[in-house]
Amino acid sequence: MTTDITAVLAEINSTRPILEQVANKWSVLILTVLCSQPSRFNAIKRRLDPITHKSLTEALRRLEHNGLVSRRVIASSPVAVEYAITPLGRTLQDPFIALVSWAKQHGGAMELAQGTYDGRDSEESA
Repeated sequence: MTTDITAVLAEINSTRPILEQVANKWSVLILTVLCSQPSRFNAIKRRLDPITHKSLTEALRRLEHNGLVSRRVIASSPVAVEYAITPLGRTLQDPFIALVSWAKQHGGAMELAQGTYDGRDSEESA
């Protein structure tokens, strides 16, 4: 039994750095946006309002660094930049669709649980 738990923990620990890159605050949403079509920076920003310029820039750089997003400079006036999902990033499409679907289906239940917890927490502190 100990070996099974040790193996499971080792597997979790070995995937943690990758999961931290893919499942951080904005990555799932950015990749979901880019799954439908390549988009310019401001189009992504509008779709993900209230993301800040800085947060979007950092997230896109991280995704590009990890090979999940490509960046293409468009020679126009002014210069534009378009981001697209890469084939590696595309492999996350099905899990992300499932995650977004789960969030839509169960978000209300989570909000109810949060309200119950918050009500209990305020009663205990009174």
